[in-house]
Amino acid sequence: MGETIIKIQNLIRSYQMGSTTLNALNNVTLDFTTGEFTGLIGPSGSGKTTLLNIIGSLDLPTSGSAEVLGRKIETLSPKQAAVLRNFEIGFIFQTFNLLPVYTIYENIEFPLLLQPQLKTPQRREMVRQALEWVGLADRAGSMPKQLSGGQCQRVAIARAIVKKPRLVLADEPTANLDAQNSANIMEIMLKLNRELNTTFIFSTHDEKVIKHLRRKIKLADGQVVSDESI
Repeated sequence: MGETIIKIQNLIRSYQMGSTTLNALNNVTLDFTTGEFTGLIGPSGSGKTTLLNIIGSLDLPTSGSAEVLGRKIETLSPKQAAVLRNFEIGFIFQTFNLLPVYTIYENIEFPLLLQPQLKTPQRREMVRQALEWVGLADRAGSMPKQLSGGQCQRVAIARAIVKKPRLVLADEPTANLDAQNSANIMEIMLKLNRELNTTFIFSTHDEKVIKHLRRKIKLADGQVVSDESI
């Protein structure tokens, strides 16, 4: 069992819809440890993306607590939350979110520019290594529009892991990919999980992702309905 790096306790996230209060998360309590390869599973509206966003300090709890890598998300200032994301957390989205006017190299380097202690030679070596991890060392000078969807998602993975974060959050990372590309993407992430001991947490309802998970947390109506380790 690894070190506990995320502690979610009695977490509630509610939104006001006119005179109605909607609980996207309703009294969720969970722990996550180093090196997990875990999925938050459930249909749209189950709360999985909301939970992922709070873990990633992109959103705040209405009540309860979310402690991530020793920081309580609900107490962080916007600047402190940005530092946590910049140094410790990588994000992978279903829509790639690559910057179209920059090369693949520049897209992957971007998160490193937010770490002022890194000098140009260090950044260059880190980007080179990330490109090799995802099998795109020969496409560093290409533009996103010159790549396939599967290649773009590999770039997104490289951008997420280039800083060797302790935690990677992946929101429906295979939603726009066919079966073969999905399998390739999952193999890359499993390899990085093994080699770097990075904790991966997915938000998904895609069977192509679910079959690779070592822990499955099912959500429904903002609540945890099952938590199964494989």
